[in-house]
Amino acid sequence: MKTVGLLVNPAAGHGKALAAAARARTRFAALGVTVRDLVGDDVAASRTLAHQAVADGVDALVVVGGDGMIHLALPAVVGTATPLGVIPAGTGNDQAREYGWPRKDPERAAEIVAAGNTRTVDVGVAVTADGRTSLFGSVLASGFDSLVSDRTNRMRWPHGRARYNVAMFAEFVNLRPLPFTLTFADGRVVERDLLLVAAGNTRSYGGGMQITPGADPGDGLLDVTIGGAASRRKVLAQLPDVYKGRHVDRAEVEVVRTAGLRVESPGITAYADGEYLGPLPVDVSLRPRALTLLVP
Repeated sequence: MKTVGLLVNPAAGHGKALAAAARARTRFAALGVTVRDLVGDDVAASRTLAHQAVADGVDALVVVGGDGMIHLALPAVVGTATPLGVIPAGTGNDQAREYGWPRKDPERAAEIVAAGNTRTVDVGVAVTADGRTSLFGSVLASGFDSLVSDRTNRMRWPHGRARYNVAMFAEFVNLRPLPFTLTFADGRVVERDLLLVAAGNTRSYGGGMQITPGADPGDGLLDVTIGGAASRRKVLAQLPDVYKGRHVDRAEVEVVRTAGLRVESPGITAYADGEYLGPLPVDVSLRPRALTLLVP
């Protein structure tokens, strides 16, 4: 690596990204890597800067932040020869967990980028009811988990992980099955009342919850976890299992491996990489091995 574009979200990790970027920048300099700083005033400006840096031929686009920053950067690098590097500095950092990027060591992360070792992985594609097409790297969520995200985004207090936990508790109190229709790539149709549907390219979301524990980002398939109706008591008992991926062994949970699916449920939205995508129905598919990542 000779020149990298360093895309920073100043708000990521409640300000941790700025400090992480400064530490990574110092390490890049010591390694002889030239840094092109990319700091936009908003999401649209950051997206434009990322595309321009790739068009200008940087050796890598490197994001400083979490899953949301990776989500923002994907359209700039997917389908190109430019690899994506990550200096983890977000709240959840689920893709950092997946690919072994150091979550508390920006200098080490910079060294991984500079070393230039790469891996090609699949990228999720979601087309929502409003016609918007989004790329995602980790898990697409709908149902209870997307309702939690909806509530989290409406809240202004508390901050960080605590806000998500408060939103989860509030939605748990109102927990109810939702009518879903799922249509899989092989033509199979499932019409059931469900609590959630999660389509995973990688294994976890929400800061380590292994909702799709068998997902492999290089196999060309999505792992879809279907959470059937269950009492609040049963759901509460399952929560510790989700962090270990053991919930999929329960009778209420089904896992389907598929190249794509359509998810329908009235009034429900879809999220991926922790970012709002749009209203259901959503058509979900993969672009196999469309992304090159810099990895340890």
